[in-house]
Amino acid sequence: MAKLSCGIVGLPNVGKSTLFNALTRKMVQAANFPFCTIEPNTGTVPVPDERLEVLSKMSHSKKIVPADITFVDIAGLVKGAAEGEGLGNQFLANIRETDAIIHVVRCFEDEDVIHVAGKVNPLYDIEVIELELALADLQSVEQILSKMEKQVKSKKEMLPTFEALKKARLSLADGTSLSATPLSEEERDLLLPYRFLTAKKVIYAANVGEKDLPSLENQYVAEVRNYAKERGHKVIPICARLEEELTSLPPEEAKEFLESLGLKETGLDRLIRASYDLLGLITFITSGEIETRAWTVEKGSTAPVAAGKIHSDIQKGFIRAEVVSYEDMIRYEGRVGARAAGKARSEGKEYVVKDGDVILFFHN
Repeated sequence: MAKLSCGIVGLPNVGKSTLFNALTRKMVQAANFPFCTIEPNTGTVPVPDERLEVLSKMSHSKKIVPADITFVDIAGLVKGAAEGEGLGNQFLANIRETDAIIHVVRCFEDEDVIHVAGKVNPLYDIEVIELELALADLQSVEQILSKMEKQVKSKKEMLPTFEALKKARLSLADGTSLSATPLSEEERDLLLPYRFLTAKKVIYAANVGEKDLPSLENQYVAEVRNYAKERGHKVIPICARLEEELTSLPPEEAKEFLESLGLKETGLDRLIRASYDLLGLITFITSGEIETRAWTVEKGSTAPVAAGKIHSDIQKGFIRAEVVSYEDMIRYEGRVGARAAGKARSEGKEYVVKDGDVILFFHN
C-alpha cells in the first residue's frame, strides 16, 4: 500500500498554511495575500495514540514508533480554477494525487485578513471550491468519453464503464459531486481508476477565531455542519491560529495552556485521527523490549497482510498470529497474563485484523 495522503484545500486566506504549519511544525510561508503557496508542501505527521505509551511502559520498550499520515498543503483555489484561473490547472492536478480532502473553511471574522470574496460566507466558499472540482471532473469525463466512444463499439467489455461515465457526466454538468451522485457500488468501482476529485472523501476543517474558544462553535460552524450532514461529510472545528501557537510551546506548557482554555485535546489531534479514519486506516501494535510500534493497515486487512507490513518474509512464511486486544493487554497486565486468562487467541490466515490488536507473528 502506497502511503496515503490528505490534501488541504480551500480559498486563499482561510488559514490553510497556518493549519499546515501547525500540523507539520514546519514553518511554510503564510501571508495575507492569494497564491502565497504555489508548490504543494508535504509533511508526514504522527497519529496520536495514547495506547503506545501504556504498552511501552508494560514492555519496558526502548522506543515508541507511532503510525503516521501525510498531509499536502495545496495552494488556494479561486473561482475559475477549472478554466485555469489563478494557477488552477496545477492546483487541481495536485489535489488529484491525494486520497482525501481536508477542506479548510473560514468561519472567523477579522478585518485584518482580507477575504477573496469581500465577506465571510462559508457556504459560498465551499460551493466555489466544489463547483471548481466538479467542473474539472466534467472536463476529464468529457475527454475520457470522447476517446472511449470509438473503442466501445468493438470492445463490449468497456460498456459498463462507459455507461457509468455517462451517468457521472450528467451529474457533474448539474454541479453535483460524484460522492453525492446515486451510483451503485459496481459503478463506483469502475470509476475508481480515474481518481476524480469530487469522488474523494472530505472533512471540513471549520477554522474559527480565538474569541470562539473553548466552544469552537459559532453561526458559521453551524451552517457548515448542516451542509456537511446532508452530504455525509465530517466537520472538525479548529482554531488554526491557536494550534500554531501551541506547537511553538514545549509539550508540558502547551498542555497547561490548552487546559487553561478549557480544552482537553488539540484540534490537530482530532483532525489527524479523523483523517486517518477517513482514509479507512486502522492500527495494529507490536510491543517488546526493543520498541512499541503502531503499524498501519487498511480496514479489512487479514493477518498475513498485516505481517507483510513488518517484513515481506514474515508474510511469505506466515504460520499464525497470536492476538490480544489492547483492552485485554491492560486488564491482564500484558501478554503472559492474557495467555493465562485464555485471552491470547491463535489466529490463522483468514483472520481480519482489528484496530488496537496487539499481535505476535509466528513464521518460518
